[in-house]
Amino acid sequence: MALSRAARLAPVVEMAERAEREAATQLGRCQGQLQQARMQMAELERYRADYQQQWINEGQRGVSGQWLMNYQRFLSQLESAIGQQRNSVAWHQSNMDKARQIWQQRYARLEGLRKLIQRYQDEARRIEDKREQKLLDELAQRLAPNEPLS
Repeated sequence: MALSRAARLAPVVEMAERAEREAATQLGRCQGQLQQARMQMAELERYRADYQQQWINEGQRGVSGQWLMNYQRFLSQLESAIGQQRNSVAWHQSNMDKARQIWQQRYARLEGLRKLIQRYQDEARRIEDKREQKLLDELAQRLAPNEPLS
């Protein structure tokens, strides 16, 4: 009976395995998107550093008012883009955290089902072992010579 309980759980385990795999795939996708957003952020920050270095180099030679206004306007736009990218990184981080939590929940459920099935299988083996031992004991009693007790 316990073994049949384990067998009846097989479709549930298959569904849990599928759900866990899907969650793992989604987590991987989210991790990739976060990595991409971080790389874009780093690229923008490198670009800003290069642009600021250009300011230092040009400033040493002297700059016109027009050049300075263009520089400040572009730097402002660049800072805005960096801020938006920072928000994007935070959003992707949040998505990845949620995906990880979902995957952990599905993995824990799958492991719980596997442990339950193992317990059912162990119980079935114990029952079968007891049944076999009882049969062997009965057989040994039948085959034992009837010796009088002294």
